[in-house]
Amino acid sequence: MENAELKEALQSLKSTKVRMTPQRHAILEFLFDCESHPTADEIYKALEDKFPNMSVATVYNNLRVFKEAGLVRELTYGDSSSRFDSNTSHHYHVICDDCGKIVDFHYPGLNEVEALAEHVASFRVRSHRMEVYGTCPDCRQKH
Repeated sequence: MENAELKEALQSLKSTKVRMTPQRHAILEFLFDCESHPTADEIYKALEDKFPNMSVATVYNNLRVFKEAGLVRELTYGDSSSRFDSNTSHHYHVICDDCGKIVDFHYPGLNEVEALAEHVASFRVRSHRMEVYGTCPDCRQKH
């Protein structure tokens, strides 16, 4: 059973004339079902049994299509692999220092920070992001 957000994303792709292949559908479905902000490699590994002829390049290409269509956000933190988030609403992330797990949290948008940055630095601010770092419950139990 597909969730409402996935159905909406599929409809949105259809309206932009993006052809829906089984691989494309599976990648999108995996992203919408997954709460862990997976890397392209993790998506590939999760789907390789179902699509043995699919390459990592196919996953990357489809993620680029989804990103350009505004269906996923690419999260880049430091020099680790990009992670992909199907939640494109305004939200922030908590990141585990030990395992790299990323969890969404919602907080009222910090738009006043953008206004202050514009005022103080004379920049024209496009956007902002905030990450909070710590240790997740799973990693705390290991120590």
